[in-house]
Amino acid sequence: LCCSVFSLGSSPLIITAPGFFMEPTVFTNVEDHMFIAKEESFGPVMVISKFKDGDVDGVLHRANDTEFGLASGVFTRDIGKAMYVSDGLDAGTVFINTYNKTDVAAPFGGFKQSGFGKDLGEEALHEYLRTKAVTVEY
Repeated sequence: LCCSVFSLGSSPLIITAPGFFMEPTVFTNVEDHMFIAKEESFGPVMVISKFKDGDVDGVLHRANDTEFGLASGVFTRDIGKAMYVSDGLDAGTVFINTYNKTDVAAPFGGFKQSGFGKDLGEEALHEYLRTKAVTVEY
């Protein structure tokens, strides 16, 4: 089984710097068992999977069926549904009707195998603190 791949670049990208680069790419018809659906991709990549209309809980189950949980995105006109889905997603960051728009005051960090602790925001300060509890009965 294969998915469809579309490059968003209008012409080949020529980069003279060393390393590997990928043009913005959309993977469609992706099925849950595929590597691209299970792994955490860092790059200009979008994965589009089909789901049954109205099967929000099924979508949440599928989205959470991975060992990663850095960020996710929800696109909908129904803000109630967006909030329901964002609550059910096991990801450290959820973007609604946008993606990768961050604020330095908001904590950023993943769940599961996508990181420990948070960057940015007040939550990041906890990484520099040592909290100790001392209980004494005298």
